[in-house]
Amino acid sequence: MNTQLPIYPLTFTPQLRDYIWGGRNLEKLYHRELPPGIIAESWEISGHPTAATVVDRGKWQGQSLPKVLAALGEKLVGTRAQWALERHKFPLLVKLLDANRNLSVQVHPRDEYALAHENGELGKTEMWYVLHAEPDAQVIFGVRKGVTAASFRRAIENNTLETQLHYLPVKAGDAIFVAAGSVHALLKGTVVAEIQQNSDVTYRVYDWGRLGADGKPRPLHVRQAMEVINFNQVEPSAVVPKVVAQSDGITRAEISRCRYFVVEKVSLAAGAVYRGATDGSTLEIWGTVGGSAELSTPSGDSVALPTIRFCLIPAAQGEFSVTATEDSTLLRAYLPPR
Repeated sequence: MNTQLPIYPLTFTPQLRDYIWGGRNLEKLYHRELPPGIIAESWEISGHPTAATVVDRGKWQGQSLPKVLAALGEKLVGTRAQWALERHKFPLLVKLLDANRNLSVQVHPRDEYALAHENGELGKTEMWYVLHAEPDAQVIFGVRKGVTAASFRRAIENNTLETQLHYLPVKAGDAIFVAAGSVHALLKGTVVAEIQQNSDVTYRVYDWGRLGADGKPRPLHVRQAMEVINFNQVEPSAVVPKVVAQSDGITRAEISRCRYFVVEKVSLAAGAVYRGATDGSTLEIWGTVGGSAELSTPSGDSVALPTIRFCLIPAAQGEFSVTATEDSTLLRAYLPPR
């Protein structure tokens, strides 16, 4: 491999998706420049062929994330991502979602099911960090007590599925871990950051009786959904953050951990400096979800991280620091040992 290939923190031009449930909150709340119309999702860091993001600065500028991955390989994602490199996939996908209307009630499969039934696509485990929530906002997460596969299927057939679903109140700052197999839906009045497996497999079971942009009902995937739903996930709750370090104006709290990713919520007082380093084992992704910060490297490279911007630190980067320019909250994601 060419050891002279550039290694530096990467930022990307987001890829926008115009699904029918979106709105304009990314513009209203975060001053994003958006094209006209409905914007439902902004894919911030994506190596998925549906909407791969392109580097927006430095020597890799203009290159898509899959092309950078093909060139850098392990130097980009780390030794812990060997399972992803074997499939020529970037391991994670980072999105913003603006639920101006209810999303469909849906479920994502596990790897084994997706690999067998979705042309080699991976499953989809994800986590949500709630950026904004209107008063009385809720999400659908899991099923109610007493629900069985049989009662769930009858409710689909009788158009009474809402009686089977668990509604969880949410507020800004909440984190929800949505494992593959979880029945779930963002509901209107929420904006979230989502960190997930690099997959786009979704099985809809209910879509509120509405029509798609073509005037027809959007397709449902009831058979597949019934084969993958975890009916033991009964009335789950939001994540309780686990503080893992606290000193010098910096608090790190773990808000999700699974075989695919670890996500921490990092709170920095104004002027506080987090000093970190990637050692070749894993990439890190940092994103400001409140306040503003600056990420810098010993070579003098600097990346402004206003609310809301995400940055990918290659596994071979080495030392870096994150400095809060005001009281700030950031998400830090990395790959755990497998």
